[in-house]
Amino acid sequence: MKRLVLFVVLSLFAAPVFADEAQLVKENSIQSRIDHVGVNLLNHNRLTKRIIFTYDKKEKKKALATDKALTKRQVIIYDGLYQHVQTDDELAAMLAREIATAMKSYDGTFGGWIDSAQVALGSKKFETVSDKRAVDYLVNAGYNPLAVIVFINKTCPQKRHDKFSRHNLTSKRLARVYEYITYKYPQYLENNEYINNEYYQNFLLTSVENRKKLAEKIRTKSTKDVKYE
Repeated sequence: MKRLVLFVVLSLFAAPVFADEAQLVKENSIQSRIDHVGVNLLNHNRLTKRIIFTYDKKEKKKALATDKALTKRQVIIYDGLYQHVQTDDELAAMLAREIATAMKSYDGTFGGWIDSAQVALGSKKFETVSDKRAVDYLVNAGYNPLAVIVFINKTCPQKRHDKFSRHNLTSKRLARVYEYITYKYPQYLENNEYINNEYYQNFLLTSVENRKKLAEKIRTKSTKDVKYE
Protein backbone atom coordinates (compact mmCIF):
# COMPACT_ATOMS: atom_id res chain seq x y z
CA MET A 1 0.00 0.00 0.00
CA LYS A 2 2.85 2.38 0.90
CA ARG A 3 4.53 1.66 -2.42
CA LEU A 4 1.29 2.45 -4.28
CA VAL A 5 0.91 5.76 -2.45
CA LEU A 6 4.57 6.63 -3.16
CA PHE A 7 4.08 5.80 -6.85
CA VAL A 8 0.99 8.01 -7.09
CA VAL A 9 2.78 10.91 -5.39
CA LEU A 10 5.81 10.63 -7.65
CA SER A 11 3.55 10.43 -10.71
CA LEU A 12 1.84 13.67 -9.77
CA PHE A 13 5.19 15.46 -9.64
CA ALA A 14 6.55 13.81 -12.78
CA ALA A 15 3.52 14.52 -14.99
CA PRO A 16 4.18 18.29 -15.36
CA VAL A 17 7.82 17.57 -16.18
CA PHE A 18 6.92 15.14 -18.94
CA ALA A 19 4.32 17.60 -20.27
CA ASP A 20 6.91 20.40 -20.35
CA GLU A 21 9.37 18.16 -22.17
CA ALA A 22 6.76 17.17 -24.75
CA GLN A 23 5.88 20.82 -25.32
CA LEU A 24 9.55 21.73 -25.69
CA VAL A 25 10.05 18.97 -28.27
CA LYS A 26 7.02 20.25 -30.20
CA GLU A 27 8.25 23.86 -30.13
CA ASN A 28 11.75 22.84 -31.25
CA SER A 29 10.23 20.84 -34.10
CA ILE A 30 8.20 23.84 -35.27
CA GLN A 31 11.20 26.16 -35.03
CA SER A 32 13.33 23.70 -37.02
CA ARG A 33 10.66 23.48 -39.70
CA ILE A 34 10.42 27.27 -39.97
CA ASP A 35 14.21 27.61 -40.10
CA HIS A 36 14.50 24.93 -42.78
CA VAL A 37 11.89 26.43 -45.10
CA GLY A 38 13.07 29.99 -44.44
CA VAL A 39 16.73 29.30 -45.14
CA ASN A 40 15.76 27.23 -48.17
CA LEU A 41 14.00 30.30 -49.58
CA LEU A 42 17.01 32.52 -48.85
CA ASN A 43 19.54 30.14 -50.38
CA HIS A 44 17.64 29.22 -53.55
CA ASN A 45 16.87 32.87 -54.25
CA ARG A 46 20.50 33.81 -53.55
CA LEU A 47 19.48 36.47 -51.04
CA THR A 48 22.73 37.79 -49.59
CA LYS A 49 21.35 39.70 -46.59
CA ARG A 50 20.90 38.13 -43.16
CA ILE A 51 17.39 37.36 -41.94
CA ILE A 52 16.45 35.22 -38.94
CA PHE A 53 13.21 33.38 -38.22
CA THR A 54 11.55 33.14 -34.82
CA TYR A 55 8.56 31.10 -33.67
CA ASP A 56 6.60 32.85 -30.91
CA LYS A 57 4.58 30.20 -29.10
CA LYS A 58 3.06 32.64 -26.59
CA GLU A 59 1.42 35.05 -29.01
CA LYS A 60 -1.92 34.01 -30.46
CA LYS A 61 -1.93 36.84 -33.00
CA LYS A 62 -3.19 35.99 -36.45
CA ALA A 63 -1.14 38.56 -38.33
CA LEU A 64 2.50 38.81 -39.32
CA ALA A 65 4.91 41.06 -37.41
CA THR A 66 5.80 43.10 -40.49
CA ASP A 67 7.21 45.93 -38.37
CA LYS A 68 9.89 43.55 -37.05
CA ALA A 69 10.81 42.55 -40.59
CA LEU A 70 11.38 46.21 -41.44
CA THR A 71 13.21 47.29 -38.30
CA LYS A 72 15.04 44.17 -37.09
CA ARG A 73 15.24 42.05 -40.26
CA GLN A 74 13.54 39.34 -38.20
CA VAL A 75 10.60 37.25 -39.37
CA ILE A 76 8.39 36.41 -36.39
CA ILE A 77 5.78 33.70 -36.75
CA TYR A 78 3.09 33.86 -34.09
CA ASP A 79 1.51 30.62 -32.95
CA GLY A 80 -1.96 31.91 -33.79
CA LEU A 81 -0.93 32.30 -37.43
CA TYR A 82 1.17 29.15 -37.61
CA GLN A 83 -1.92 27.11 -36.76
CA HIS A 84 -3.23 27.91 -40.25
CA VAL A 85 -0.20 26.31 -41.94
CA GLN A 86 -0.76 22.80 -43.26
CA THR A 87 2.00 22.26 -45.84
CA ASP A 88 5.55 23.45 -46.41
CA ASP A 89 4.27 25.29 -49.49
CA GLU A 90 1.94 27.33 -47.27
CA LEU A 91 4.70 27.94 -44.74
CA ALA A 92 6.95 29.11 -47.57
CA ALA A 93 4.19 31.46 -48.75
CA MET A 94 3.92 32.98 -45.29
CA LEU A 95 7.68 33.39 -44.87
CA ALA A 96 8.34 34.62 -48.42
CA ARG A 97 6.22 37.75 -48.04
CA GLU A 98 8.05 38.75 -44.88
CA ILE A 99 11.41 37.97 -46.45
CA ALA A 100 10.52 40.39 -49.25
CA THR A 101 9.78 43.07 -46.66
CA ALA A 102 12.96 42.37 -44.69
CA MET A 103 15.08 42.49 -47.84
CA LYS A 104 13.60 45.88 -48.70
CA SER A 105 14.81 47.17 -45.33
CA TYR A 106 18.40 46.69 -46.52
CA ASP A 107 17.97 48.96 -49.56
CA GLY A 108 18.75 52.65 -49.82
CA THR A 109 20.60 55.15 -47.66
CA PHE A 110 20.97 55.31 -43.87
CA GLY A 111 21.12 51.53 -43.63
CA GLY A 112 17.76 51.11 -45.30
CA TRP A 113 15.83 53.35 -42.90
CA ILE A 114 14.43 55.59 -45.64
CA ASP A 115 13.24 52.68 -47.78
CA SER A 116 11.74 51.04 -44.69
CA ALA A 117 9.81 54.23 -43.97
CA GLN A 118 8.56 54.31 -47.57
CA VAL A 119 7.32 50.74 -47.26
CA ALA A 120 5.54 51.55 -43.99
CA LEU A 121 3.92 54.68 -45.40
CA GLY A 122 3.13 53.17 -48.80
CA SER A 123 2.22 49.76 -47.49
CA LYS A 124 -0.67 49.23 -49.91
CA LYS A 125 1.57 49.52 -52.96
CA PHE A 126 4.36 47.43 -51.48
CA GLU A 127 1.86 44.80 -50.37
CA THR A 128 1.25 44.00 -54.04
CA VAL A 129 4.99 43.98 -54.72
CA SER A 130 5.72 41.61 -51.85
CA ASP A 131 2.89 39.27 -52.86
CA LYS A 132 4.34 38.95 -56.35
CA ARG A 133 7.88 38.67 -55.05
CA ALA A 134 6.74 35.88 -52.74
CA VAL A 135 5.45 34.01 -55.79
CA ASP A 136 8.89 34.30 -57.42
CA TYR A 137 10.64 33.20 -54.24
CA LEU A 138 8.48 30.08 -53.99
CA VAL A 139 9.02 29.06 -57.60
CA ASN A 140 12.79 29.53 -57.34
CA ALA A 141 12.91 27.39 -54.20
CA GLY A 142 10.78 24.59 -55.66
CA TYR A 143 7.51 25.37 -53.86
CA ASN A 144 4.09 25.71 -55.48
CA PRO A 145 3.21 29.42 -55.86
CA LEU A 146 -0.52 28.69 -55.67
CA ALA A 147 0.11 28.28 -51.95
CA VAL A 148 0.31 32.09 -51.78
CA ILE A 149 -3.34 32.23 -52.85
CA VAL A 150 -4.33 29.51 -50.40
CA PHE A 151 -2.50 31.11 -47.48
CA ILE A 152 -3.91 34.60 -48.08
CA ASN A 153 -7.39 33.20 -48.59
CA LYS A 154 -7.17 31.32 -45.28
CA THR A 155 -5.73 34.09 -43.13
CA CYS A 156 -6.77 37.53 -44.41
CA PRO A 157 -10.37 38.66 -43.81
CA GLN A 158 -12.30 40.67 -46.38
CA LYS A 159 -12.87 44.27 -45.26
CA ARG A 160 -15.72 46.44 -46.51
CA HIS A 161 -13.42 48.78 -48.45
CA ASP A 162 -9.77 49.76 -48.73
CA LYS A 163 -10.08 53.46 -49.50
CA PHE A 164 -8.83 54.57 -46.09
CA SER A 165 -6.92 51.42 -45.24
CA ARG A 166 -3.19 50.75 -45.35
CA HIS A 167 -3.99 47.40 -46.96
CA ASN A 168 -5.67 46.30 -50.17
CA LEU A 169 -8.90 44.36 -50.14
CA THR A 170 -8.04 40.68 -49.87
CA SER A 171 -10.06 39.96 -53.02
CA LYS A 172 -7.85 42.40 -54.95
CA ARG A 173 -4.68 40.85 -53.58
CA LEU A 174 -5.82 37.38 -54.56
CA ALA A 175 -6.82 38.51 -58.06
CA ARG A 176 -3.45 40.17 -58.65
CA VAL A 177 -1.53 37.14 -57.44
CA TYR A 178 -3.65 34.90 -59.68
CA GLU A 179 -3.02 37.21 -62.65
CA TYR A 180 0.72 37.24 -61.96
CA ILE A 181 0.85 33.43 -61.87
CA THR A 182 -1.32 33.21 -65.00
CA TYR A 183 1.10 35.30 -67.04
CA LYS A 184 4.45 34.29 -65.55
CA TYR A 185 3.98 30.72 -64.31
CA PRO A 186 1.01 29.26 -66.26
CA GLN A 187 2.36 25.72 -65.89
CA TYR A 188 1.18 25.68 -62.27
CA LEU A 189 -2.39 26.33 -63.42
CA GLU A 190 -2.17 23.85 -66.28
CA ASN A 191 -1.02 21.12 -63.87
CA ASN A 192 -2.89 22.40 -60.85
CA GLU A 193 -2.00 20.39 -57.74
CA TYR A 194 -4.30 22.60 -55.68
CA ILE A 195 -7.41 22.15 -57.79
CA ASN A 196 -9.05 19.93 -55.14
CA ASN A 197 -7.83 21.96 -52.18
CA GLU A 198 -10.87 23.28 -50.32
CA TYR A 199 -9.32 26.71 -49.74
CA TYR A 200 -8.34 27.04 -53.39
CA GLN A 201 -11.85 25.95 -54.37
CA ASN A 202 -13.19 28.69 -52.11
CA PHE A 203 -10.95 31.20 -53.88
CA LEU A 204 -12.33 30.10 -57.26
CA LEU A 205 -15.88 30.41 -55.93
CA THR A 206 -15.38 33.92 -54.55
CA SER A 207 -13.30 35.31 -57.42
CA VAL A 208 -15.59 34.58 -60.38
CA GLU A 209 -16.10 38.23 -61.37
CA ASN A 210 -12.44 39.16 -61.01
CA ARG A 211 -11.36 36.15 -63.05
CA LYS A 212 -13.85 37.15 -65.77
CA LYS A 213 -12.11 40.53 -65.93
CA LEU A 214 -8.74 38.80 -66.28
CA ALA A 215 -10.10 36.53 -69.01
CA GLU A 216 -11.31 39.61 -70.91
CA LYS A 217 -7.88 41.24 -70.56
CA ILE A 218 -6.24 38.13 -71.97
CA ARG A 219 -8.80 37.85 -74.80
CA THR A 220 -8.33 41.46 -75.91
CA LYS A 221 -4.57 41.39 -75.28
CA SER A 222 -4.92 44.54 -73.22
CA THR A 223 -1.91 45.99 -71.39
CA LYS A 224 -3.98 48.07 -68.97
CA ASP A 225 -4.24 47.21 -65.30
CA VAL A 226 -7.46 45.46 -64.40
CA LYS A 227 -9.61 47.20 -61.81
CA TYR A 228 -10.32 44.31 -59.51
CA GLU A 229 -12.88 44.49 -56.73
